Amino acid sequence: MIDNHNLAELVAKAASDKKARDIIIMDLLGISPVTDSFVICSANSTTQVQAIADNIVEQMEEQGIRLLRKEGYREARWVLLDYGSCVAHVFVEDDRVFYNLERLWSDAKQMSYQG
Repeated sequence: MIDNHNLAELVAKAASDKKARDIIIMDLLGISPVTDSFVICSANSTTQVQAIADNIVEQMEEQGIRLLRKEGYREARWVLLDYGSCVAHVFVEDDRVFYNLERLWSDAKQMSYQG
């Protein structure tokens, strides 16, 4: 059984494998009623956003982890992948700066992922 911390690490590693930048894992346990963690990362282009999202989905499927919801894939400026206890956010850099989830959820513990 994969616990929440390990799930976030798996998602971060899958993003890192496709050269995602500035990968942050946020611990939302006790802060958000919706999920336990966010994995937030940046990409250089919409093509890379899709490649990162695709790799996360593939890697999680290989682990038997089911994707509950995927949003934003067609536009590929901000793709959200919902795995229940972990939600991945893959951004093009401009949109990441604009939405600034790290500030919005600033009361959450944040850890930089170094693949």
